[in-house]
Amino acid sequence: MLDIATIRAQFPILDRQIYGKPLIYLDNAATSQHPQCVIDRIADSYCRVNANVHRGVHTLSQEATEAHENARKCVQQYINARHSHEIIFTRGTTEAINLVAHSFGDAFLNDGDEVILTVMEHHSDIVPWQLLQRRKDIKLRVVPIDERGVLDLEVFRSYFNEHTRLVCVMHASNVLGTINPIEEMIAYAHTHDVPVLVDGAQGIPHLSVDVQALDADFYVFSAHKVFGPTGIGVLYGKEKWLDAMPPYQGGGEMIAQVSFERTTFNELPYKFEAGTPDYIGSAAFATALEWIKSVGFASMQAHEEDLLQYATARLQQIEGMKIYGTAPHKTPVISFLVGNIHHYDMGMLLDKLGIAVRTGHHCAQPLMHALGIEGTVRASFAPYNTRQEIDTFVAAVERVAGMLR
Repeated sequence: MLDIATIRAQFPILDRQIYGKPLIYLDNAATSQHPQCVIDRIADSYCRVNANVHRGVHTLSQEATEAHENARKCVQQYINARHSHEIIFTRGTTEAINLVAHSFGDAFLNDGDEVILTVMEHHSDIVPWQLLQRRKDIKLRVVPIDERGVLDLEVFRSYFNEHTRLVCVMHASNVLGTINPIEEMIAYAHTHDVPVLVDGAQGIPHLSVDVQALDADFYVFSAHKVFGPTGIGVLYGKEKWLDAMPPYQGGGEMIAQVSFERTTFNELPYKFEAGTPDYIGSAAFATALEWIKSVGFASMQAHEEDLLQYATARLQQIEGMKIYGTAPHKTPVISFLVGNIHHYDMGMLLDKLGIAVRTGHHCAQPLMHALGIEGTVRASFAPYNTRQEIDTFVAAVERVAGMLR
């Protein structure tokens, strides 16, 4: 069991009041909050170890380089990658997917080839492939969902043919909470020699991820979803793919030799890390992952599952409540509407009561179109949330619904 009071005490932002009410932060699927140890690591790095990495022989540069590369090893161990050089630091999930779309797309996709996506994908896993379509005449095939928000695997399997070059799928939906059967999907894709990119932005905070056990070819995620800083994320890629892919950007660090006649590129992972990396962010990211381990991931999962079940049961008692996403396996995310009340109106009034939720299409407009709606209110939970907060949240939803019906 988690000591919730002790955990909450480590998150200074939870002491805030919003409009005179204690903050209840239920927008964790958008970004999680930061424990004090992560904030301290950022401050300490700037105050004591701020120097550009890989480029200096002086003490500060050496210390910053060691912290940055230790962070890479920390991520490698956290997701059980085979090699630390299979961990590429990016600005986040979005840049990681764009990197694959650009570099893998240039190397392995040609006119007439096909990429399989799902209707629940985040815009970050749709638009990069549409941009590739402007350069190459590729086709996107979209797997639908059923009324629960579960992928139609029969349709998924039917899409494979001699033109299929890549599968892109979310580990878990940021709207529906659906945990997709990526092990089964990866295994089936590999029977056709098709690699799979997994968007793990919503998976990494709530699910134990072992990229070797999954046999994922690419797995991408962001630090700010797992109590780390913003502006840094990870592309994990199997060595064989990363070696074969051309660089994404040019500049410092990613080169071996440069002349005006010819440039050769650095080894992995630096081939894909042009320019000064976010070495402050990587150090803080490692601290966040270490914090998770110290708390206990299994205990966090159990607590979040309890919050999900409790909140779902309480919300379903509200007249006119419609929850979108009822898959049997979900992350702690609840998207809902109440009657004809606009999601924006609900979110604005909840904010006046000190409750932070997300409203809108959640960067998943094709999914919203498939559901026949414009957007939802989304509540998402983290280990520092409590049943008491859910009680306050449910009472607030009831109050707002009563005002707007």
